Amino acid sequence: MKFAIFGNVRKQALNDVLLLLLQRLNGSGMEYALDDALLPIVADHPELCGPGRIAPREKCLDGAAMLIALGGDGTILAAARTVGTRGIPILGVNLGKLGFLAELAPEELEKALKNIFNRKYAVEERLVLEAQCGQLPGRSMFAVNDIVVNKFRSSRVIDLETEIDGAFAVTYRCDGLIISTPTGSTAYALSNGGPIVTPTSSVLGITPISPHTLSGRPLIVPDTSIVRVIAHAEKDEILLSADGQEEAVLPPPAEITIRKANHTVRLVKRTDRSYFDVLRAKLQWGKDARNTRG
Repeated sequence: MKFAIFGNVRKQALNDVLLLLLQRLNGSGMEYALDDALLPIVADHPELCGPGRIAPREKCLDGAAMLIALGGDGTILAAARTVGTRGIPILGVNLGKLGFLAELAPEELEKALKNIFNRKYAVEERLVLEAQCGQLPGRSMFAVNDIVVNKFRSSRVIDLETEIDGAFAVTYRCDGLIISTPTGSTAYALSNGGPIVTPTSSVLGITPISPHTLSGRPLIVPDTSIVRVIAHAEKDEILLSADGQEEAVLPPPAEITIRKANHTVRLVKRTDRSYFDVLRAKLQWGKDARNTRG
């Protein structure tokens, strides 16, 4: 079994976790390829990782059965973009703060590796969004969390005419619009009043950002839906972004079409923890503040 290893070099905890990971992989006789961005960390430890195991990020994925991403959710989203349509499962180790996508805390890594070596883990398929725009010919933007149509360099609201499967739905007058996957329901959409959606649900979320009408409410549609957004603004440019990692500035009126992509992202999951365990731990979901003394 070969592993590809990516990491966020800006995380202070990366050094210790990466060295521990390499020790365990070497001790088990597993193959691995290390992203060359991590070379400064292992340069002083040639006994752990020789030059033959260090490669450019894309090359690390050749023949890999699993990708281990060390960092926060942003690291995992970036890893998913690199994996693309290859279908390589991603195991996230959280070195950040909330870490909704990351399956493990650093102290859980050793036990999880033993289970992985023994093939005791699950792989969960997560929906990916694809956005296309006539002003970006031949280009698609992909997102695990969300596609966001936003105003750019202005404090004024914009009008976002929204169609579902060719039928006019509503025009949101707001600061922007979030089209989210179930995975992304606990990201930007949640902070704007969207619902929590279990990650394997077959739906898309449409959530306005700071709507200027009381009737501007979030909407849930089937994941087979094709969402078309026409962004109107007088002079303001429109910002189209995918997972906050890929962006394009568009002149209005901008027409964006969002649909389910033909590929998914595969996340490695523990078999002894449910999604609702994660909600309770990460969001203190269901906790009654009245039971806590100040």
